Amino acid sequence: MSKTLVQDLIESGIHFGQRSSSWNPKMQPYIYTKRQGIHIIDIKETVKGLLLAKRLLTRTVAEGKDICFVGTKRQAKDVTVERVGDVNMHYVTERWLGGTLTNFRTIRSRLKRLEELEAIEEKDNFATYSKKMESQLRRELRKIKRNLDGIRRMDKLPGAMVIIDVKLEMTALREARKLGIPTLALIDTDGNPDLVDLPIPGNDDSMRSIDVVLRELCMAIAEGKQQRPGAEGAEGDAGQAGAGDETRKRSSRSQYRADDAAPPAEGTEAQTPAAEPVVTQAE
Repeated sequence: MSKTLVQDLIESGIHFGQRSSSWNPKMQPYIYTKRQGIHIIDIKETVKGLLLAKRLLTRTVAEGKDICFVGTKRQAKDVTVERVGDVNMHYVTERWLGGTLTNFRTIRSRLKRLEELEAIEEKDNFATYSKKMESQLRRELRKIKRNLDGIRRMDKLPGAMVIIDVKLEMTALREARKLGIPTLALIDTDGNPDLVDLPIPGNDDSMRSIDVVLRELCMAIAEGKQQRPGAEGAEGDAGQAGAGDETRKRSSRSQYRADDAAPPAEGTEAQTPAAEPVVTQAE
């Protein structure tokens, strides 16, 4: 698995950094060499950071916490929606709204407004409103859905955050650090590794490199879900979830019925409990 991972990382071009003229000196420990004015990232450091990140995400998800991914740059949008959506985690691919974490109550109120607008649209498609009001409501619906659709199921603060491009997501980083939320980031040679708790040095401008990193992180999240107690570990599996729901439904009533039905199956003793209700009614 390690050789396959290294091969995938190299083929994706994750070891290509930024131009040496725009580098951050704090990234020196993660740089292998410089060729033709471009820094080459040490692939060993990339693998090390990625494995540590996977271990952290697996442990965090196994504890029942969720992960929030932030990737608003063009190269990361489609990949984030596809990979993170498969594991049913939260993501932000449009502009990060200030206060998404620190003012979470207001964000929840906007999500309730989104549900209200969707209910109106599903009911009569805004037929009871004037054309002007319909246009305003549809515009509001598109705006809220574009910015908050990825976190509409996030009813509590995430246990960790995964960020693509540290320089672009400074607001999200500051909010996470203020609330003590662990941060993991794919960081290029022009970023500051001191801003995140666990840096993953690599090319954050390549769609293929972002895809490989998110693929590995989402695999760790899926593994963490399997380690959750009870049916929570099968959240992404519809079949297992259905079986778990059936088990929970039967456990409340059918279990007691099974316990009551067990003594009559022993033979002669089955007549005694059946006769008692008849005598009681006769009296």
